Amino acid sequence: MTPSAYEPTHPTALAVDAESPGPAATATATFGMGCFWGPDARFGAIPGVVRTRVGYAGGTEPDPSYYSLGDHTEVVQVEYDPDAVSYRALLDVVWANHDPFSAPHKRQYRGVVLVHDDRQREVAQQTREELESRTGKSVETAIEGLDRFYLAEGYHQKYELRSTPVVADELEDIYGDAFVDSTVAARLNGFVAGHGEDDERDALFAELDLSPAALSEVRRRL
Repeated sequence: MTPSAYEPTHPTALAVDAESPGPAATATATFGMGCFWGPDARFGAIPGVVRTRVGYAGGTEPDPSYYSLGDHTEVVQVEYDPDAVSYRALLDVVWANHDPFSAPHKRQYRGVVLVHDDRQREVAQQTREELESRTGKSVETAIEGLDRFYLAEGYHQKYELRSTPVVADELEDIYGDAFVDSTVAARLNGFVAGHGEDDERDALFAELDLSPAALSEVRRRL
């Protein structure tokens, strides 16, 4: 895994990352919801989500890559503060933001909840049953145990933010490899994709020591 943004490899004035909970204080969830760019942005804007990353999981082939995926699926991995957002709340986002009732055309884009422990499995199964009861439809999204997560190539990480290169380039200069695990990058990736509330955006912008050009570019995308 890359170095974490809360221990930056380069000096940074983005103090929000220094204040983010470390891995010992977070829990991790992994979901397949089609192409991983969209879910990465959506989860990144949620208060209580600390870090996001995209990758490949759910298959058996060793060392998958985007052009040699084998039987793996595109997934988003979410580190979150369980005191601020629950696993059930994250599952609500999953069920509402992909089609859980259709079998996938390609395994690469299938819907899947990859659970990290028995408690996650219990909650995932319960919410799936609740969805079936509420809709009267059979849910095709699988619930499976996570065996291993493979980090996707750098150009897939924070894709929406990378499409705003003035901002992404500035953050990568600050963080280096720790860009992937930056809370700031996760939030901005969500915000430029249209997620998040105005007050959440304004609060983050007030904390950032980004250049005027970078902040202007973020606001242009909103």
